Amino acid sequence: MRNESEVIDVQAKGDEQAESLKTIGWVSYLLHLIVAVAAVVPGAQVGIGILLVALVIDLVKKSDAIGTWQASHFSWRIRSVLWAGVLYLVTSPLFLLLLLPGMIAWAVISIWFLYRIVKGMVRMNASQPMPD
Repeated sequence: MRNESEVIDVQAKGDEQAESLKTIGWVSYLLHLIVAVAAVVPGAQVGIGILLVALVIDLVKKSDAIGTWQASHFSWRIRSVLWAGVLYLVTSPLFLLLLLPGMIAWAVISIWFLYRIVKGMVRMNASQPMPD
C-alpha cells in the first residue's frame, strides 16, 4: 500500500524532470537563436559549430521528452535545422549562376529559420506544444 509521501516524491521527480527538459529546451533555443540572428544580419556569421552543438543536444535529449508536450519542441528544432540545411545545399548552386539569386535565396531561408526559432520560443514560454 502506498502512502502519500511516495506519491508526492514521484510527482516532485516528474516536476524536476519537466523543468530540466524545459531548461535544456531553452539552452537549445538560445543557441539556435544566436545562429539564426547571425544568419540574417550581414557579416555576423557565427559558424556552424554552435548549431551542431544545439542539434546534438536535441538529438541526445529527445528521448527523455517522449510523452511530454516538450517532445514536439525537440522535433521542431531538429526538423528546422535539417530543412534549413537541405535548403541551403539545394540553393547553393544559385551562387554559381549569379551572386544575387544565391544571396536572396539564403536570406529567405535564414528569415524562415529565424521565424521557426522565435515561434518555438514563444510557444515554449507559454508551455504549449508545437504543431505537427
